[in-house]
Amino acid sequence: MTSADRPIAVSGPIRGRVTAPPSKSVTQRALIAAALAPGRSTLRNPLLSDDPLHLIGGLNLVGIAAKVGGASAARSSDPARSSAAAPVVTVEGRGGEIPATGGAIAVGNAGTAMRFLTALLALGRGDYILDGDARMRQRPIEDLLVALRALGGRAEAVNGNGCPPVRVGGGLRGGSARLRGDKSSQYLSAILLAAPAAGGAVRVEIEGDLVSRPYVDLTIDVMRRFGAEVQASPPGPQARAFAVTPGRAYAPRDLAIEGDYSSASYFFAAAAVTGGRVRVDGLDPKSAQGDARFVTLLEAIGCRVEKGSDSVTVEGGSRLRGLEADCGAMPDIVPTLAVVACFAAGTTRITGVPHLRIKETDRIAALVAEINRLGGDATAEPDGLSIHPRPLRGASIETYNDHRMAMALAVAGLRVPGVVIRNPACVSKSFPQFWTQLDDLVARPA
Repeated sequence: MTSADRPIAVSGPIRGRVTAPPSKSVTQRALIAAALAPGRSTLRNPLLSDDPLHLIGGLNLVGIAAKVGGASAARSSDPARSSAAAPVVTVEGRGGEIPATGGAIAVGNAGTAMRFLTALLALGRGDYILDGDARMRQRPIEDLLVALRALGGRAEAVNGNGCPPVRVGGGLRGGSARLRGDKSSQYLSAILLAAPAAGGAVRVEIEGDLVSRPYVDLTIDVMRRFGAEVQASPPGPQARAFAVTPGRAYAPRDLAIEGDYSSASYFFAAAAVTGGRVRVDGLDPKSAQGDARFVTLLEAIGCRVEKGSDSVTVEGGSRLRGLEADCGAMPDIVPTLAVVACFAAGTTRITGVPHLRIKETDRIAALVAEINRLGGDATAEPDGLSIHPRPLRGASIETYNDHRMAMALAVAGLRVPGVVIRNPACVSKSFPQFWTQLDDLVARPA
């Protein structure tokens, strides 16, 4: 163990109350809509973790001023959500104009920022290069580039391999594009977010099944909050085409960012595996976030769930049971669910998530490796993984520089002595205050 590693202290039943950090998904969608609106928008209590900060930096580099005020990134998940010290981002939108005529932007391993900025900068008349870290250069983006070319933009993978770095620009005239739906819903979200600023109507037809559909619904919800409209046909969850017509451009807004269900999942899981009770404040029970459905899976496993007007409480049951879960609509909670499954009676099979192989790491392979390192029995499957519970033991856990691996597997350490998380700082990608909030929760007397 090195000084940078983080040992996890075993806990009894956890009982307490925490506040969810702001939603990363809503923050980033709102940043794009605000950038394309004409005039000043104010985002209140946005998430200021690594990923949104990369996106903010990219906007500033191309001349769209996005200013952080009210608090530093370190306080972006402060429980005092209504405090005057809560963070604020003001965005001086340019009504679809990209002021800079060119530029180079680095986004690290921020996949959402890479995809959203690729579509946004395709609106510009200049020449823009977007790049990332070594893992980002392995993550596919060609499907998005093909669609942007069909809509009139210049969009290419610089190295000819369908992965970043990418070169975009030339403006989007509108038209029709086809997009495979089996890799990432972010390709569709990126095009829809940029579409109100295109020269003409934009229509995107989906080929195959659309993974993570709730994230597209979240995109459409944020767009509507900023005055734009998306027509889905047929209406409802079976939609195969999405259209944005001229005449409903974005308008500036003052928007408060809701709490993040993905980040809340770790505290719900802590209650589940320790037999405790945790209330998470700042959550909208009617949220469009796909990961809001995680608590339904916890109910099926054997937990009790209570929903308030702005909070959700989970209480662990006396005996957890395995289940079969199609998580195609909520892939980000798969690491959390897999850890809870390690403490259930009976096999759990998680399906519908082959696209986890192209996340910050290959999450299917990583979860199997680390659960087995703990003495568990996990098996990779073509579209997910299965977990067969057996007694666990302590181990030093590799995180693969993946924030969700670090936070999910920390939950296992609340029950299993000797769990150590390597590279715990990787949680800064989405939840900078995770370790502080977890420590505070565990330290509270039952």
